[in-house]
Amino acid sequence: MLEIAGELSRWAGQGRPFAVATVVAVTGSAPRQPGAALAVDGEGTAVGSVSGGCVEGAVYELCRQVLDDGEPVLQRFGYGDEDAFAVGLTCGGAIDILITRVAADGVVAKALHAAARGETLALAHVAEGPAALLGRALLVRADGSYEGALGPTPGEGDADGAGVPDGAGGPDGAGGPGGPGAPGGSGDSGPSGAPEDAGTSGGSGDSGTLGASGDAGMSESPGGSGAPGGPDSPGAIAGAGSSGGSGTRGGRGAPGGSGPTGAAGAAGGLREPQPPPGLDRTAALSPGLDRTAAPFPGLDRRTDPSPGLDRTAARAAGAMLDAGRTGTVVIGAEGSRCGGELTLFVESGLPAPRMIVFGAVDFASALARAGKFLGYHVTVCDARPVFATAARFPDADEIVVDWPHRHLAAARTDSRTVLCVLTHDPKFDIPLLALALTRPAAYIGAMGSRRTHQERLGQLRAAGVGERELARLRGPIGLDLGARTPEETALSIVAEIVADRRGGSGAPLTGANTPIHHDGPRTPAV
Repeated sequence: MLEIAGELSRWAGQGRPFAVATVVAVTGSAPRQPGAALAVDGEGTAVGSVSGGCVEGAVYELCRQVLDDGEPVLQRFGYGDEDAFAVGLTCGGAIDILITRVAADGVVAKALHAAARGETLALAHVAEGPAALLGRALLVRADGSYEGALGPTPGEGDADGAGVPDGAGGPDGAGGPGGPGAPGGSGDSGPSGAPEDAGTSGGSGDSGTLGASGDAGMSESPGGSGAPGGPDSPGAIAGAGSSGGSGTRGGRGAPGGSGPTGAAGAAGGLREPQPPPGLDRTAALSPGLDRTAAPFPGLDRRTDPSPGLDRTAARAAGAMLDAGRTGTVVIGAEGSRCGGELTLFVESGLPAPRMIVFGAVDFASALARAGKFLGYHVTVCDARPVFATAARFPDADEIVVDWPHRHLAAARTDSRTVLCVLTHDPKFDIPLLALALTRPAAYIGAMGSRRTHQERLGQLRAAGVGERELARLRGPIGLDLGARTPEETALSIVAEIVADRRGGSGAPLTGANTPIHHDGPRTPAV
């Protein structure tokens, strides 16, 4: 969801309620990658995308549902061969989507505000594990500090870590042993307009005892379990007794089902979202997202919020952030690497990658526009003040009047930085490239004809640049598109940058047997 942090930060700042659907795992071919998000506010306004259009309508409706009842949902969308026209991905892949409601004063909102300011952070959500923890979030900063809690604490009921007043129902409601023959009790409903203050769960039926923890509304022995309270926590379906009524979903203080031989809810009370008609739910979820896993015995978050879980999650998310990765990581539900598993979806939020364009020429103006379109922070540098002006480069984030090699020496570059040398003049090119080829960067390209490039390579060798460094240089810059205009040339340059970043070949897809989507760069960044 961090890719749309700017708009969502504005929504949170206005106090607008909204739900966010985030792609947490992808299997096979799919149009969007983990981290892609669609958000829907209380008025039905939508921003973002999770599938490029294939399942947007169904996800939109799930967002409206979660916005209404506050219960997080993990839903898979895939392609069903038996019903090719069902809601699903016609490309043949599958995506797992986590839908959560965001509180305007919760930890997710804080992460959105920080990401919108360009801060480095990781946002971790529980994507699989005990139902009571589904969707809970942890904000991890670059210095290792973190906010939020994955384990509910007393008086806390919001799925994204925002607390509720003391005395309000916890994520599962208050649970206790049911007396023999006692009917299921009904919980008190929360005050109107305060869904977090949901009632406690119902009692159990004959011989039924709620689990000591009350987590996820699960039952340790036959007997109907009460529905969980707190719509911001994962709901559960109360077990239906053979002669008793079936319980309703938690979050509104409804009574749990009672009866002499009431059976526990399926999968320990984990609420299974209902897919649209025809949706293929037969395939297993992506690795680490096993919805059939057994409940976590003995997990009592009201009495043991397990700060060790948060510390372990923060370390795991911090490692993902250091690597600049977004994806899932599995940790122990008790904060260790053993025992029951808890799957976190970690989204790394990094400042925009940098594109530094050297040479204030017409091609640079077009390239600055293209770079900005791709999400780069664009700097244009030239030693000639008459050319390096804001009027000529309105799309650049920064304009620097300095000798190119001197500016590069003072600039910070990393493995995502793109350096484009368009000066086309040896007195600028050679000292600049000799330095650039020793710096960390994802891409280094230089404009010029083939003859100019060969002469440039000879001059760089004479300046002491080795063959290993020269192999990093892309020249002549760009892919062969037959480009002539500045805009066409800019397109050829950014096409090569994207191909390098994503591992593409730059060849036409027509008639090719290569994958459409690639997992990594074709050449490692230095």
